Amino acid sequence: MSGWLAGLLDFLQTGSEHNLLPWQCQLEAARQFDLTLPQVEGHALALGLMPARYARNQNTFTVYDQLRLFRSRVAVIGCGGLGGYVIEELARLGVGTIRAIDPDIFQEHNLNRQLLSSPAALGRAKVELAAERVAEINPAVTLVPVQELYMPGRAGQLLGSAQVVVDALDSIHTRLALANSCGALGIPLVHGAIAGWYGHLCTQFPGDNSIQHLYGNTPHRHGVEARLGNPAFTPAVVASLEAAEVCKILLGVGSALRGRWLVINLFDMTFDEIALPR
Repeated sequence: MSGWLAGLLDFLQTGSEHNLLPWQCQLEAARQFDLTLPQVEGHALALGLMPARYARNQNTFTVYDQLRLFRSRVAVIGCGGLGGYVIEELARLGVGTIRAIDPDIFQEHNLNRQLLSSPAALGRAKVELAAERVAEINPAVTLVPVQELYMPGRAGQLLGSAQVVVDALDSIHTRLALANSCGALGIPLVHGAIAGWYGHLCTQFPGDNSIQHLYGNTPHRHGVEARLGNPAFTPAVVASLEAAEVCKILLGVGSALRGRWLVINLFDMTFDEIALPR
């Protein structure tokens, strides 16, 4: 082991309290050893130290689980109603690298529901605000902003390194193309959609065609949300379920919504599950 690494590990171990590493200690380690905050966090987790921000995760995730999340890579396609909440939750979970892909800027009609939007953000790129938000809430997470429209011809460059892809789109045409791309690249896809009081969710693994069965050969480019709109609470609910699916896949725990379609009705507060062919 090199001298500087031994010194770093000793510094982190000495600064920890009951195997929890305070934020100020991480900051000081980055300064003294000329490291980035992600580098410090990776070394701390590998040493078995849980950053104190994750203290309330400890009864759910082990330090090893937290290290796996930190070393994970997730692509989120769309940074609007669903995508903003997904990015927020993945960053707070400690997913180490998040690639955010969206060509759009914030507009006034986004303000009712999109977490990353604000009057001050109007006219700015959604991925730019996503990067700023992640840097604010968890600087140990790296968000890679990609301000471009998802195109199947660019799938390899946009998605190739991701372990899981999250569909936070509002276009049926594009999400079907995304599902086909993920299948070809061998990447699990967590799909969510929202409209008014309603939402749905399913997870498609390589070799499955559940999303293609779900939407069929619909001629519509946009879903029913173009007619029903979306209030503030619907994207928060469905995005949280998407984030939970991503977490389970990354950690290899629980039961994913594979071959199952979860239909959410917040008006009547019902959750129904329908079997989908794979």
